[in-house]
Amino acid sequence: MIKRVAQRLAQMEESATLRMAQLARDVAAQGHPVISLSLGEPDFDTPQHIKDAAIRALQTGFTKYTPVAGLPQLRQAVCHKFQRDNGLAYTPSQIVVSNGAKQAIANLSMALLEEGDEAIILSPYWVSYKEILNLSGASVKFVSAGIEQDFKVSAEQLKAAISDKTRLLIYSSPCNPTGSLLTKEELASWVEVLQEFPNLIIVSDEIYEYINFSGQAHASIAQFDQIKEQVVIVNGFSKGFAMTGWRLGYMAAPQWIADACIKIQGQFTSGANAFGQMAAAYALEAEQEATLAMREAFERRRNLLIELLRQIPGFQVNKPQGAFYLFPDVSALFGKSYGNYQIQTDEDLVLYLLETAHVALVGGSAFGNANCLRLSYALGEEDLKEACRRIAEACEKLK
Repeated sequence: MIKRVAQRLAQMEESATLRMAQLARDVAAQGHPVISLSLGEPDFDTPQHIKDAAIRALQTGFTKYTPVAGLPQLRQAVCHKFQRDNGLAYTPSQIVVSNGAKQAIANLSMALLEEGDEAIILSPYWVSYKEILNLSGASVKFVSAGIEQDFKVSAEQLKAAISDKTRLLIYSSPCNPTGSLLTKEELASWVEVLQEFPNLIIVSDEIYEYINFSGQAHASIAQFDQIKEQVVIVNGFSKGFAMTGWRLGYMAAPQWIADACIKIQGQFTSGANAFGQMAAAYALEAEQEATLAMREAFERRRNLLIELLRQIPGFQVNKPQGAFYLFPDVSALFGKSYGNYQIQTDEDLVLYLLETAHVALVGGSAFGNANCLRLSYALGEEDLKEACRRIAEACEKLK
């Protein structure tokens, strides 16, 4: 047998976050007490009232196949959420429920892109955007902003990057990996540019919507009527409701895009699980005390982590307004060494901290900025304090 896989697999990179999680498990298996700041998974359990809703759904017979685009109850609840939280009007037929927000992005990529098209990713970016879009055959272009811009791309940068071939633009706000949050005013400046390109589809990943520390309402680019028919919102339940293992996401899109994604999903996975969808509908319609409590905990952790990291020489840290990540610039540590460890890149520093301090982080190069590291603060405050103590001790040794 010739053991040959498709060329597209050889061109696909492994997820850096999942790879680092495995390396951390390997080090822990050797008996070391590893603190992992690598995965974007809330440490909170799914709130009990949501689990109870799933149990009720199981007991009342929601165990069968579901419509490809999602149960009517959930699609209606999503529409209600958009009206209540965002002032946006969608019909249930414009909502497509998927097995996680990642599948929604894959559906969009396959439905909208082909060879000869160009897709723009705003950088820093979530690791899977690039690999998902590459599978479509389209070329991928990155538009980047550094820590001096709070990692936010300007309208002028957008205008310079978009070409006649640009078919899709994707970004997240609040952002993974930076935590940066785009304000209504910043989005309005983008809209002045984007409305000049009516064939460009804008994919707004808003899965961290509820983890917003700004004191202002979440701003979606879909609120601008002049471009709403160009916008697809991607969202889900993993972050705001601590439902990572439930694998439920959704999109809101112009009808023709929703129809195209339903066709794609119908041949790959069909509809997401029935009882999970019923629980998700309940999560959207129920009181949000648990979600708000999680947000408050994340904000306390953010403030603690910023304070501790800013005390470590070589760490440049901004103050993001959302999600549960920090993305410090650590390039001042490049060129230093300790023993056999030579720190030339972000990956060198990540491995050094894992092997000597037993703290797992992810290198920023996986997210489009090799000067940075991504730290997730989705774990308890005592662990965060200990992780920072270990990082500081290890960095002090670098000369």
